[in-house]
Amino acid sequence: MNTMGATLGGLSIFFPAYNDAGTIPSMVLGAVLAARRITDDFEVIVVNDGSQDATGAILAELTTMCPALRVVEHPQNRGYGAALRTGFASATKEFVFYTDGDAQYDPQELDRLWAKMQPGVDLVNGYKISRSDPFHRIVVGRLYHHTVKLLFGLQVRDVDCDFRLMRRAIFERVYLEKSSGVICLELMKKVQDAGFKITEAPVHHFHRAYGKSQFFNIRRIGRTLGDIVKLWFVLVWRRDRSWADRPSSPG
Repeated sequence: MNTMGATLGGLSIFFPAYNDAGTIPSMVLGAVLAARRITDDFEVIVVNDGSQDATGAILAELTTMCPALRVVEHPQNRGYGAALRTGFASATKEFVFYTDGDAQYDPQELDRLWAKMQPGVDLVNGYKISRSDPFHRIVVGRLYHHTVKLLFGLQVRDVDCDFRLMRRAIFERVYLEKSSGVICLELMKKVQDAGFKITEAPVHHFHRAYGKSQFFNIRRIGRTLGDIVKLWFVLVWRRDRSWADRPSSPG
């Protein structure tokens, strides 16, 4: 068992999943292997966000073979942010780790984050060593990162790296509301503004082996831009703090 990093409390690992039938078994297995190196007190949660492929059936089979696995079902697709909020609300352990169910990150690299979770640290944010995506996605990703980092005054290297380990106690003071992918920006801005200590660790990013991105279409990009503007108006322009000290609720 790894004695580096955090040593007290259990670990919740969760994945939001939408049409991830080709990758979710390896993600669950990788999570179990990673968790066993860290602690005996862990759980693995998959939030199935209304998948229309075989994700649900595969997860049902996996639960018969993996006692640590718990599946939370959204009967209909509610969006990435709603899936994350359900995952955070479903976690029961002191530490919570999440990444996406599409296998563009390796859950076995959780060790890198765990080693950084020292006393006084509240959130360990992964940052991509390099981005393994088509050229247009790399360009859009960089524009997005630099733009929102400037607009929101964020001090992290990689805003949209969905590979994070945090103390569940964060959500006693931070209330998340977004149902879209903008929730990652909302999370990092609110955690930073609440004064929590954030540190970072490098992780690998891999080519998508199954399925396709749900983000890169004109309609979704337009909706995301609108969400960013609304979030900026509330958190930066108005400096609204009404979100603080309200417990987060399921999606």
